[in-house]
Amino acid sequence: MKLVTVRVDGVHRAGRVDDDVVTLLDFDDVGALLAAGGLDAARSASGPTVAYAECDLAPVVPNPDKIVCVGLNYADHIAETGRDTPSHPTYFAKYRRALIGPNDPIVLPDPAISADVDWEGELAIVIGRSVRLAGDREAAAAIAGFTVVNDVSMRDWQMRTSQFLAGKTFEGSTPVGPCVVTTDEIGDGLGLDITTELSGVVKQSSNTRELVFSPIDIVVDLSKIMTLDPGDIVATGTPSGVGRARTPPEFMAAGDTLVTTVAGIGELRNEILAPRSA
Repeated sequence: MKLVTVRVDGVHRAGRVDDDVVTLLDFDDVGALLAAGGLDAARSASGPTVAYAECDLAPVVPNPDKIVCVGLNYADHIAETGRDTPSHPTYFAKYRRALIGPNDPIVLPDPAISADVDWEGELAIVIGRSVRLAGDREAAAAIAGFTVVNDVSMRDWQMRTSQFLAGKTFEGSTPVGPCVVTTDEIGDGLGLDITTELSGVVKQSSNTRELVFSPIDIVVDLSKIMTLDPGDIVATGTPSGVGRARTPPEFMAAGDTLVTTVAGIGELRNEILAPRSA
């Protein structure tokens, strides 16, 4: 099953995607649906329909309680950064105002603030039920499905200190969607091709089987730290090909189009816009 959150008359509404049609469901968004335990009911629920092509897609979970990201989780990306393979997942956070819809524009910051705006295509876990101190079986059962994220990163801010967060949660920087694909359809999230293109040029091309820590590994580990709740988003890391690691470094510019694809889920397509005038 594929679930989306759409913007309808200025409000959010959860929907189920069936081919090219979205059935609107009686939940404010996908996060609310998951929190209410509505996943099974959503499979057969009826409601008003709208053509998928006409939908204004919001972040698939607009207001998650937690957005946790894993760094350094593809062997090829670890190699291009010159770091050692970690023995444990590396975590950082984002906040909800960083999130935008899968087709929303990414507005660059004023270059006096940041000029090093980089791409990081990622598979993301969406939690479907509360889980704490999980084993592998409980972790797998807690995953509702998977979505696509681009962890757009302001590298100059990320590298100012040893802590990543400042460069990772700029407001309006992180597209997420287009949908959540449930695990009964997509499995454990491994074996999926992932690509990032910038203005038609492939910058990243890998497969989620290259993850150092699998989605289940990550949920098991995180659940030792905190309770993961329905609608929480966990981005699993990016493969090689980021702009900062290139020679010379490459960054996004106004006029670019960023396309991030995970096979079996869909794509993010985001126009890169010049900074807003003061």
